[in-house]
Amino acid sequence: HLDEMLDGVKMVSLTAMSNVLGTLNPVREIADKAHAAGSLVTIDASQYVPHLPTNVEDLGADLMCFTGHKMCGPTGIGVLWGREELLDSMPPFLGGGDMILDVRKDGFTPNELPHKFEAGTPPIAEIIGLGAAVDFLEGLGMDKIREHEVTLTRYAINALGNRYGDDLVIHGPQDPSERGGVLSIQYKNVHPHDLSQVLDQSGICIRAGHHCAKPLMKELGVGATSRASLYLYNDENDIDAFVDSLEPAGEIFAL
Repeated sequence: HLDEMLDGVKMVSLTAMSNVLGTLNPVREIADKAHAAGSLVTIDASQYVPHLPTNVEDLGADLMCFTGHKMCGPTGIGVLWGREELLDSMPPFLGGGDMILDVRKDGFTPNELPHKFEAGTPPIAEIIGLGAAVDFLEGLGMDKIREHEVTLTRYAINALGNRYGDDLVIHGPQDPSERGGVLSIQYKNVHPHDLSQVLDQSGICIRAGHHCAKPLMKELGVGATSRASLYLYNDENDIDAFVDSLEPAGEIFAL
């Protein structure tokens, strides 16, 4: 029904990789259809950029954003990329130092790109930190990071399924090649917040909640999920510890 949904739409905004399900969306296919319908495309790549090689032209993006804290960088900083002609046509949304080229009594002239969107004192330390994170990831190689995550995700899905069977649900694709390394689960009838607290006592850090995706939680028919996130610094020992830690939690809340 995508073609029908695109009728009259000016902007399509979608995530490249779900931070809940790990799903790798068919971004280029959607972007091509959106462009054919006369729509612009904005891609939230916060969960995608840290894990896969990224080319904005290959994805078909008009605008794309991602954040630093998901890619070994500092909090409080991110990136908005946009096609130059599109950014050039957009007015600045913040006023402050360095975003003006000229100031008059009756108005002002915005500075050139990218300065017109960077008002005021920049977050200098965060910028340096994000640059270092980019260099670090590129030094490791994004292809190698992706290969490592696919291997770990396959191991985790198999380990959880073999150990807990129908007592545990993994939301999202079961094929590791179709997803990222975030695993949102439901374990027995244990509330995700209770599960995360018990696991925390064993030194296992997971995220519990709706993950800024309440409409998706409603679609899944749950109030929240427990999410384990695998990255370049994890290995199979971490997954084994995570899998083992679920059983005591189930025993506690079975009482």
